[in-house]
Amino acid sequence: MSESYSIVDQAKGEPLAAGRVGVRVKVRLSGSPSARWSQSLSGHLVNELTGHAAVGHLRLNNIVQGDHIVLDGVEAREAPHLGPVLRRAVDATNNSCSRADAREPVGANVPPTEASAIAHQIQPTS
Repeated sequence: MSESYSIVDQAKGEPLAAGRVGVRVKVRLSGSPSARWSQSLSGHLVNELTGHAAVGHLRLNNIVQGDHIVLDGVEAREAPHLGPVLRRAVDATNNSCSRADAREPVGANVPPTEASAIAHQIQPTS
């Protein structure tokens, strides 16, 4: 069964702290995606945004927060182009992610057994 989400509401904008560039834009999804889906969406957005003029301040790490896509650093001149880009990236992510894939470790640097063995060496209490 595929893991699939859609954009269900208009984007909402929030100002960022003084000294930051752009605004925070939140877009609500139809559910709360897995970490794998979120990472895949980030990758698809990077591909879609390559070559766009005003994306230098856009942050694409950890962009899925609960049931929202959260983009920090959205500049006014790039905003009109983000709607179609987001829709294409969500569609591409839906096509590439399945629920079975979401249960697999994402980007693991060591096997789970090795991680457990290392953790067992730590004795936080005496």
